[in-house]
Amino acid sequence: MKDPRSYIERFCYKHPRFGIPRLMMYVAIANVVFWLFGAVNGRILPYLVFDPYLILHGQVWRLITFALYPPSTGLLAFIAIYFYYWIGSTLEQYWGTPQFNIYFFSGLILTVLYGFLVYFISGIRIQLTAEYVYLSMFFSFAALFPDMQVLLFFIIPVKMKWLALLDAAVFVYGVLTMPFPLNLLPVVAVLNFVIFCGGELLRMIPKRSSASTVNFRRESQRIRREQRDQLYHHKCAVCGRTDVTNPELEFRYCSRCAGYHCFCQDHINNHIHFTE
Repeated sequence: MKDPRSYIERFCYKHPRFGIPRLMMYVAIANVVFWLFGAVNGRILPYLVFDPYLILHGQVWRLITFALYPPSTGLLAFIAIYFYYWIGSTLEQYWGTPQFNIYFFSGLILTVLYGFLVYFISGIRIQLTAEYVYLSMFFSFAALFPDMQVLLFFIIPVKMKWLALLDAAVFVYGVLTMPFPLNLLPVVAVLNFVIFCGGELLRMIPKRSSASTVNFRRESQRIRREQRDQLYHHKCAVCGRTDVTNPELEFRYCSRCAGYHCFCQDHINNHIHFTE
């Protein structure tokens, strides 16, 4: 069975202008605006969350505003908003605008579908925000950049993979302790993480080698692929496309990166600059 992400990548290659560029910047601005509204009048924030009953009775703006609900409360909200803005912007630079938009909005759509499904089946009114969508972004970032360090409380250097394991433990605890069917929400909301980053997680798991279980067809394909890749002259440091696999693309070197790093036309102005 073909990896679902391959279809997403094919769609994004064919539609490089799909999506909203710098999406997380607009989300972060909306987070700050709604936080300020809530600080002025705390009764405003409850009108932002997803509520299937109220949406079906005319409050359709909740389908949008629940995604812009501030990820935290108090002054810690500004730290959380900046943190998720940084994570989202980095993922957009790594994947490209189309893939990141599909990732973010698929998490929101799954959350909405789950809320309506639970309401129609059981009559339970679930009030939701985009909390677990942001968490799935964090998991994806940690899977792609496990050894990147961040300053916890702006003081303690911690690698992303350790923070992700801590959040994963809290995540599993919530799934086990919340009543059914509410405990399925975190699982549903991070399905996009499994689709986009499941391969990275599997590659982290050590595999036992055995001569009796070698897949010769797969190995021959891998060898042909490696031999083909050795013939390229230019390879994008972000998406991995080369002038052999995608001869229609233009490749350039970034003058702001340390060293010589090549990028395709889609990422020459949309990447994290190398500093070493």
